[in-house]
Amino acid sequence: MSVDPVRLEIFKHLFASVAEEMGGVLRRSSYSPNIKERKDFSCAIFSSAGDMVAQAEHIPVHLGSMPLSVRACLEELELGPGDVAILNDPFRGGTHLPDITLVAPVFTGPDGARIGFVAARAHHADVGGMTPGSMPLATELYQEGLVIPPIRLVAGGKILSGIRDLILANVRTPQERSGDLDAQLAAVQRGADRLGGLSDRYGADAVGEAMEALLAYAERTTRRLLSSIPDGTYRFRDAMEDDGRGGGAAAIDVAITVQGDAVRVDFTGTDDQREAGINAVRAITLSAVYYVFRSLVGLDLPSNSGCLAPIELVTRPGSLVDARRPAPVAGGNVETSQRIVDVLLGALAGACPDRIPAASQGTMNNLVLGGLDPATGLPFTYYETVAGGAGAGASVPGASALHTHMTNTLNTPVEALEYAYPFRVTRYEVRRGSGGRGRWPGGEGVVREVELGAHARLTLLTERRRLRPYGLAGGGPGAAGRNLLVRDGREEELPGKVSLDVRAGDRVRLETPGGGGWGEAGET
Repeated sequence: MSVDPVRLEIFKHLFASVAEEMGGVLRRSSYSPNIKERKDFSCAIFSSAGDMVAQAEHIPVHLGSMPLSVRACLEELELGPGDVAILNDPFRGGTHLPDITLVAPVFTGPDGARIGFVAARAHHADVGGMTPGSMPLATELYQEGLVIPPIRLVAGGKILSGIRDLILANVRTPQERSGDLDAQLAAVQRGADRLGGLSDRYGADAVGEAMEALLAYAERTTRRLLSSIPDGTYRFRDAMEDDGRGGGAAAIDVAITVQGDAVRVDFTGTDDQREAGINAVRAITLSAVYYVFRSLVGLDLPSNSGCLAPIELVTRPGSLVDARRPAPVAGGNVETSQRIVDVLLGALAGACPDRIPAASQGTMNNLVLGGLDPATGLPFTYYETVAGGAGAGASVPGASALHTHMTNTLNTPVEALEYAYPFRVTRYEVRRGSGGRGRWPGGEGVVREVELGAHARLTLLTERRRLRPYGLAGGGPGAAGRNLLVRDGREEELPGKVSLDVRAGDRVRLETPGGGGWGEAGET
């Protein structure tokens, strides 16, 4: 490529700034606390071929899957100027149904050539299905909510009201969903304007050349990283505790083969997909692989599709990490993705132990509540993931009370939560003593307890309630998490995955896992 290093660095930041500005527009104009406060969304820009060129520092679980959504739109739709596609189908590049993606092409120049795409993905707190929040203990995809294939939401600059009305008619909170969809539309419009502006300023050919140069640069840098890892095959095996329907543990097995500047990541030894929704689609597994190897690079490298070029992913269709339709997948995105990271890091610890941390909490601790707000008489749906402990590294203790690995969200501030929903937070504190022991101790989890002011349906999707986060190099495991229902002063321990009715005055408490320790305690 003829793009010199200085110009390449400028374009890297220009592209990243477009994605970041899209995220700012989405957050500031959204309605739901899940998007506005927790930042459960991602924005990115893509080349005309559908390769991701830059992503804002948003959600890792979206990293590898968003390009598949763009390519699904490329394959199934002829998108023209002013068009915007919408989709959430997990088997067409999506993750799970609450994650709705908008994709818009960007055209510029006198001939109207397409220079790329912009996309915004956001987790909507309800998209229908059998329980509020659309994260049920389902046995098929259709119970989890409305499935949206790649279709136009906007055609030639005009919103297709029939499509919008159909979506809003199938959710419990249409006003909130309408506002969040408008925020996503504003974000992709801003991204299209900014990317088109770069083309106007520098020329479409220069923008396209810079995109290709950044993809090539990311590939070269990733290959240098892989070359620093000793050749060999490294294996690890861990498990999901259960599927929420009595299915028992489900193993995830990986063999990572490093040869020169390329790597093969083989999950064919993983158990079959399960009846309930802990199944991950291949896009999720790809995102986890991308996240782990991108994290190992450790440089100011653009987060783009070039990082994946040297990596071959092998999965077995019909397995837990490459589920077949119509498998339910709500928990695969949030829980199984975390375990995939655990096994990848566990395997790489055999290759480069000083660069790999112990296991973090290994769960997103999904808490979902929905019902009727007695103050308004309108439905509400509340969704949140809860922080925990990070695994310790070879020279640093694990961080405490934060979201780890495949989630990069914030907590919902207590004030915002109590303003928006009919309940209050009665406890929110660090869970002392939950981090694993070691030369470098694991991070601590948290205790988060909410008291309900209305009857509601509670759904919990959590892990590491029995199988504790592992330590490395002789470090101890982190403490297992606990889910509790406090009613009339009595505590009842709940399973890791459960859906049940709760009533006003009940308290739901999550005690989240700590991270694993690194090295034997007392070592110097």
